[in-house]
Amino acid sequence: MGKTIIKGAWLMTPEGLKKDTGLIMEGGLITQIGPNASFIAGEADEVLDCTDQIILPGFVNGHNHMYGFLSHGITAEAIVTEFSSFLDDFWWPYVEDRLDHELVEATTEMACVEMIDSGVTSFVDILEGPHSIPGALEVEAKVVEKAGLRGKLSFEACERAGDEIAELGLKENYDFLTSRGKDDLVQGLMCIHTLFTCKGEYVKKAKALAKEAGALIHMHLSESIFEPTWCHEHLGKGPVEYYDELGYLDENVLASQVVQVTDEEIDLLAKRGVKAVSMPISNCEVGGGFAPISKMLAKGMTVGLGTDGYVNNFFEVMRGAFLMHKANEQSTQTMPADLVYKMATSLGADACGFEGCGRLVEGAKADVITLDLDIPTPINEHNVYDQVVLFENPEHVVNVFVDGRALKRDYKLTTMDKAAVKARMREVADGFWHV
Repeated sequence: MGKTIIKGAWLMTPEGLKKDTGLIMEGGLITQIGPNASFIAGEADEVLDCTDQIILPGFVNGHNHMYGFLSHGITAEAIVTEFSSFLDDFWWPYVEDRLDHELVEATTEMACVEMIDSGVTSFVDILEGPHSIPGALEVEAKVVEKAGLRGKLSFEACERAGDEIAELGLKENYDFLTSRGKDDLVQGLMCIHTLFTCKGEYVKKAKALAKEAGALIHMHLSESIFEPTWCHEHLGKGPVEYYDELGYLDENVLASQVVQVTDEEIDLLAKRGVKAVSMPISNCEVGGGFAPISKMLAKGMTVGLGTDGYVNNFFEVMRGAFLMHKANEQSTQTMPADLVYKMATSLGADACGFEGCGRLVEGAKADVITLDLDIPTPINEHNVYDQVVLFENPEHVVNVFVDGRALKRDYKLTTMDKAAVKARMREVADGFWHV
């Protein structure tokens, strides 16, 4: 097997856009970046003429709930009035508590299709389904491996469904993440839910397991005002302070949501090196509010973007981050397009521990996408971030490579049967809704 040479109209480097530039992929890595004219192809090499396209690093979806497809369009009798009601009256009884392996498999397939179509090459997933374990993460893994994506999978362990499932949740995570090698495309991480579903001793136990395994640990943090209010009422302090007293906060913590946090809490998170992932669109759905991303970034925190299993068009998520915070902060200078792009690529990769991803540099992982330039106004080195973030869409994604393997070629998925997956998802969802 020879090299794969991609010749582009433009190529995005960490320093900016380069014209008439391409790259070479070999052995799962980017081995050379340079002018198109500098590449010499051998007989065994494959050459892709993408001189009408822009070459980018694949996007990083830092927080997904792939099973979330089951809620897309669902009719529920529950009336959701605020965040705790969303969980107690809708999400837990209608969705999470009913998950089984078949549902996990079907939703994982659909999520992989949408991620590939949207130019996502690596992702973190949080599976919430107390009656789907043991073995649910392996079900997900088989699908993700077939799809060819780079993923970190976890089960959201907590104590809300009883002691037996609580311990089983930690075991599901630990067994899965320790069964994976460092070079496997699909890996694991430790994960807990929140402080209102996990007691202090349980949090410390999860943290100890993560440390023993040398893994990241994830939690939802202050997705709405509910968790901070609950913590002050039941623990006498805010969630960030309590986590810190437990010895939980450090550079191996990935906190998602991080919406209702104070300036003092941001200072402490930054001091401890905690990473974060923001879901701007889903935060609106649950009425959580607007995460203070600009403050977190200003304090030096590493922050990525995620879909939360809600709107999985990653371009829409980038647009949400670009637009919502400008309106919320009443400032056109907040969240410029180049910063949003970095959150979707290099910052997201750094937050989630995807080493060698999110950047097109020699020696990096060959996680590469190409977008066509068929938009009404031309892309150039001055407007590229605005054009990509605001005006490109999944239908512009021509090619997707992960580890040098093509998952999408000439607009068509190569590892997944999109029509069959979608048909199965409709059938499964219809049955799930009408039981």
